[in-house]
Amino acid sequence: MSAVELHHGAATHVGRVREVNEDSHLASPPVFAVADGMGGHDGGDVASAIVVEEFSRLAATGYDPARGAEVVAGVLDTANARIDQYVAEQQAAGQPDFQSGTTAVAALLVEAEGETRWLLANVGDSRAYRFDAGRLEQVSVDHSLVQELVEAGEISAAEAAEHPARHVVTRALGGPDRPEPDFFLLPLAGTSRLVLCSDGINEMLDDEEIAAVLARAPDPRDAAEGLVAEAVAAGGRDNATAVVVDVVGWADDPAEDSDRQRVGLEEKLGALP
Repeated sequence: MSAVELHHGAATHVGRVREVNEDSHLASPPVFAVADGMGGHDGGDVASAIVVEEFSRLAATGYDPARGAEVVAGVLDTANARIDQYVAEQQAAGQPDFQSGTTAVAALLVEAEGETRWLLANVGDSRAYRFDAGRLEQVSVDHSLVQELVEAGEISAAEAAEHPARHVVTRALGGPDRPEPDFFLLPLAGTSRLVLCSDGINEMLDDEEIAAVLARAPDPRDAAEGLVAEAVAAGGRDNATAVVVDVVGWADDPAEDSDRQRVGLEEKLGALP
């Protein structure tokens, strides 16, 4: 797999309503993830942390880039089993109604058809977007009740944003069923910026507002912090987490092209006059 130069930023906030931040995130190139826990204190936060721990282990030990989907599926299976074990332990300790679960969205570099590409995977309603040439595109598809209603033509996308069942997910890690992730392959060209986020971002900000934050923040750290700050300022009804990753250059390009991309970013960040 070709070496890819990535710049990234991440931010999270408990929001204005919740007492506990049940979101967890990872930014450990070339692996990135966001998990949004469910189940309340000591339920959702532990579940989301388990997902991030498993992806952190993947980033630390490495993986076969030609088997990306298989590797990610294995990580999610392991996380799911650990969450189930955690729930069983709590129930056996005297909390028979204890539940815990989490959504997950992840991005990592893989090798596909002789090229280095992004592999995205999601379970639940945490989202992956790409932002390129000023255009924002949602890549992942929510595993949620309202998404199913939208696809069935029963409600509009605008109605889904305010629907009373908008928090009901149809797939999640934790529980008796083994959730199947969705996978998406993206070329590096045309995917200059990736955004992974919990629904505390996109529930408070529409696509135009998300795109505006990304457009005015060339530094991915500022972009991630800006998304979280705007979501909190808009009401902060949920925990808000964002990971932003920029592709700066890759070895498959001519050297002068990669150098020009790196210099361009340094100029934006004020490193050069």
